[in-house]
Amino acid sequence: MTTTSETQPLSDEQVLTHAEPINRLVDAVGTIVVGQEHMVRSLVIGLLTGGHVLLEGVPGLAKTLTVTTLAQALHARFARIQFTPDLLPADLIGTQIYSPKDGTFSARKGPIFANIVLADEINRAPAKVQSALLEAMQEKHATIGDATYDLVNAGEPFLVLATQNPIEQEGTYPLPEAQVDRFMLKLKIGYPTSEQERSIIDRMISTEHTPGLDPILNLEQISTARSIVDQIVIDDRIKDYIVSIVSATRDPGAVSANWTLDLPRLIEFGASPRASLALARAARANAFLSGRGYVTPSDIKRIGMDVLRHRVLISYEAEAEGITSEDIVREIFDRIAIP
Repeated sequence: MTTTSETQPLSDEQVLTHAEPINRLVDAVGTIVVGQEHMVRSLVIGLLTGGHVLLEGVPGLAKTLTVTTLAQALHARFARIQFTPDLLPADLIGTQIYSPKDGTFSARKGPIFANIVLADEINRAPAKVQSALLEAMQEKHATIGDATYDLVNAGEPFLVLATQNPIEQEGTYPLPEAQVDRFMLKLKIGYPTSEQERSIIDRMISTEHTPGLDPILNLEQISTARSIVDQIVIDDRIKDYIVSIVSATRDPGAVSANWTLDLPRLIEFGASPRASLALARAARANAFLSGRGYVTPSDIKRIGMDVLRHRVLISYEAEAEGITSEDIVREIFDRIAIP
């Protein structure tokens, strides 16, 4: 396997040693949340890569429960913000407080100053709030008055885990495309199976006890795991594979001559280079959780839909024909040659 890295690749045994406490975290959250293994794993991938995650699904699918349970399992600062139509930017990032005693202003920081921020029902808030959140997500700082403050200390994770209901539901607004692109992953949360739903009843039927977790990992352990993820090897052929996939969303006419879907007609805008970076980083984290010191095409395929579904914008023709961005991404993965 060729690589451009000058450092000694990690052995699978080394990766397994560092991944064990992280996988223990995944398993612990799974003892509370039933039937959402992919969501839990994807949230941990976001934690390992510093990538924000957007969870979309109808109410009642344990989106909020999963995020709060993950936060309980970490020795980290956690804040939950309930987004509403009357929310103001100051409710998110904070504001300046006037002191009559000495005639000065001081900054009172808002709930965004935390390691893990749950933005609950994010698509119910107005544009000004979304703009304030966008700065925090991209720059990891917030502006209060004429001063700018770092959201977390250097080296600490800052992660926005946002939930949203489908935009067809009353009282919701589509997020700006620039903001959606800042989310590394967008997860579509579906209903549990009948067996899983029965397990949910067994676990949650009591009104006297709400299950929870004791902290399992601290910030130092997370930082160590993230440094190991950065050392996971990506072969040059895998990098070319990533570029081929993302390029196919931008210039489908160059590769889709005999494909089932007429992609040039169905794609309005393709994914940006941010998608290539997100796909590489998320694939590294997936390989780490699998106990491997290198990325394989299966890592790309496993996480690729969550990276690309919100970055491929479909045309009016696609909407009229009932073709979704997921159909397009699936076609690309089926057709692009695996190295």
